[in-house]
Amino acid sequence: MCGIVGAVAQRNIVSVLVEGLRRLEYRGYDSCGVAVMSNGAPKRARSVSRVSDLDAQVRDSHLDGVTGIAHTRWATHGAPVTDNAHPIFSRDALALVHNGIIENYESLREMLRDKGYEFVSQTDTEVIAHLIHSMYRGDLFQSVREAVKQLHGAYAIAVMHKDQPHTVVGARQGSPLVVGVGNGENFLASDALALAGSTDHFAFLEEGDVVEITLDGVKIVDREGVPAVREVRVVAAYGGAVELGPYRHFMQKEIFEQPRAITDTIPQADHFDASIFGENAKQAFDGIDNLLILACGTSYYSGLTAKYWLESIAKIPTQVEIASEYRYRESVPDPKALVVVISQSGETADTLAALKHAQSLGHKHTLAVCNVGTSAMVRQTELSFLTHAGTEIGVASTKAFTTQLVGMFVLAVTLGKMRGFVDAKQETAYLTQLRHLPAALNSVLALEPQIIAWAEDFARKENALFLGRGLHYPIALEGALKLKEISYIHAEAYPAGELKHGPLALVTEAMPVVTVAPNDTLLEKLKSNMQEVRARGGELYVFADAGTRIVSENGIHVIRMPEHYGPLSPILHVVPLQLLAYHTACARGTDVDKPRNLAKSVTVE
Repeated sequence: MCGIVGAVAQRNIVSVLVEGLRRLEYRGYDSCGVAVMSNGAPKRARSVSRVSDLDAQVRDSHLDGVTGIAHTRWATHGAPVTDNAHPIFSRDALALVHNGIIENYESLREMLRDKGYEFVSQTDTEVIAHLIHSMYRGDLFQSVREAVKQLHGAYAIAVMHKDQPHTVVGARQGSPLVVGVGNGENFLASDALALAGSTDHFAFLEEGDVVEITLDGVKIVDREGVPAVREVRVVAAYGGAVELGPYRHFMQKEIFEQPRAITDTIPQADHFDASIFGENAKQAFDGIDNLLILACGTSYYSGLTAKYWLESIAKIPTQVEIASEYRYRESVPDPKALVVVISQSGETADTLAALKHAQSLGHKHTLAVCNVGTSAMVRQTELSFLTHAGTEIGVASTKAFTTQLVGMFVLAVTLGKMRGFVDAKQETAYLTQLRHLPAALNSVLALEPQIIAWAEDFARKENALFLGRGLHYPIALEGALKLKEISYIHAEAYPAGELKHGPLALVTEAMPVVTVAPNDTLLEKLKSNMQEVRARGGELYVFADAGTRIVSENGIHVIRMPEHYGPLSPILHVVPLQLLAYHTACARGTDVDKPRNLAKSVTVE
């Protein structure tokens, strides 16, 4: 991990490579580098700072070339130091960049040492570079094909050799890689966004593909070595989406983009219909009697929220599993289950692996809820729902999460209607609520000044608890995740009824307790849990709906939310939690958009 850019052109390509890395910064990284063929050998610049520092190095050294590769690295094997930064060289003849993890790198390293190769980094990537070099006999494409057969694990690579100065070869297995087709020039990248402004024509490589790009064209073979044709599509790469505009950070921008993102995601039809999810959706939905949701991180919490909707609205049993755990245990497959995978990028390695595992067990019907229509996840599922959140730059997900919730709510109502549990009157009411949601969100965003005042208090804390009940417990989980991700404050979330079963031991006057308090059937139970906190000297920070009769007093701070929004209330209540995390992080001076140790697209296991 985390970002790859490569190019073969008739012009100095360095600025395109560096700009591509800049567009991939949102993924998170701790080092970066660029290499070009120059005067018959690869030359490189590397940095353990930001892409802006790399750009300065490149300018100072006057690095230029018409063939090159570049990389942003999120450290897995080896610390984020210059020797471990990509591109990695082999005997000053071959340069390589790599996303992924090679699981058998230790045995390969010993074999290559026996052949006389010296290792100067602690990365698994250096094994690939030396392995390809050891097999090179004048044809880089062929040597890459032979080398990847020995690799176990996940990889997307781009490699060039001094003896073929106008060629870049790529390969992918478990990590994304796309081909950009230009006019007299061709490109590789891990994300089409990296090439915005250079081309809008892309071919998406399949698992096991090996590709060669030259000035003359693109050559692809599949994992069996059979020539393959991958459809070239016109894809808008949303180059403008990476502009910050008047906002302080991309996360703040994306929080405030949620009304528009949700408007774009809500289906335009005047009714809920299975065809929203694909041509064969009705037939698939008719044959299911339960759901299995697989996801990671924030997307997992959207699945947990959706479970409440699916079981209350559609009356369909629903199981939600962390994707990285699912495929490593013995499960009981049910051919009548609909497997739903949720991911912002559609390239999340753990979720893709879980999807493949479910399919291998005989699960026929699969649905992806995803923000990227060209992603591997969408291509590998029978059905899909695209969230239309637009490009999300901040590592901590905001608008992707709320649009995922919209998609899952649409699924719940659609299945409820098909199963006879949602009549025409209820369908109209749900659709009206969805259409009003963006306006309601604008009312919540207007609470920002009050939340900023709370953030000043939170910035001085090192621990926090988040409480919710029922449908809002997953929202408390998401709120705690946001706070820990970007402010580095230790935060945990619990169902409020679980306080007395352990977490209450942590409550003191130094522990802020954030409470999600909608005006629903569990309100009185929640009030009792709040009193348990106050009796131990805990400080409550409550987001309370109108009509809850929760008021500010000693030890209880209240921000009044708009009207209770029924089953869609979680989408409203998560927004002030996003703002609280954001402004707390700002007050603490952390790197909000690129929090330490985290990456946006988690393409390794």
